[in-house]
Amino acid sequence: MRRLISNIATALAFAFMGCAVLNASEAGLPSTTYADVGGETRIPYGWVNFCSRRPEECNVGRLPPRDVHLSAASWTLLNRVNKAANDAIEPITNSDHWGTMLDHWDYPVDGKGDCKIYALYKRKLLLEAGLPRQALLMTIVRDVDGDGHAILTVETDRGEFVLDNLTDRVRPWDATGYRFIKRQAQDDPNGWIDLGGAREPGSR
Repeated sequence: MRRLISNIATALAFAFMGCAVLNASEAGLPSTTYADVGGETRIPYGWVNFCSRRPEECNVGRLPPRDVHLSAASWTLLNRVNKAANDAIEPITNSDHWGTMLDHWDYPVDGKGDCKIYALYKRKLLLEAGLPRQALLMTIVRDVDGDGHAILTVETDRGEFVLDNLTDRVRPWDATGYRFIKRQAQDDPNGWIDLGGAREPGSR
C-alpha cells in the first residue's frame, strides 16, 4: 500500500507541475452528455460491507451536488490518476483474491484487486487531490460482454466521464458501450440511484 501511494504521489506531482502551462489554454477539451437518472435503488452489498469495515469513509453528511470544473489541469489529473492506478494495481478476481463470491470492496491493501478496488482507489486519490466528493461516483455497469463491472464516474461541467481499469483512457460515459445500471447519488454517497441500463441519453 505504501509503495502504491508513493507511485501515485509521483504521478500526481507530474500532473500538477504541468498545471501552470496547461491553464494557459483550455481549447480542445472534451465534452459529452449526462446520463438520465431515476429514483433511489438498492445499495450494493459491497458498498454496505465496505462501510461496515471503514465507517470513517461513509459516515458523512449530505452535500449539495457539485461538478468538477473541467480545465486542462483537471483533465490531466483525471488521466494521470487513471493510468497510474491501473499500472500500480495487479488485477485479480474477487474469488481468487478474497476466497468468496460475495463482492468485497476495499482499497488495494496488498497491491491487488478487481474493478471495485481500482475504482475505489481512484476515488480516494482524487478526493485527496481536492476534487469534490459529490463529483466522484462509484458506478455499476454491464460491460460489452454483459458482465458486471465497476467504474468511477466523474461529474464535470462538460459532462460525465469514466475512469476504468480496462483502459488507460478517460472516456465519455456514452462512448464506453456499457449499460449503466446504478451509481452513488451526488448529494449522498450512501444513497444509490437507478440508471436503468442506459447506454446514451434518453435510452433508459
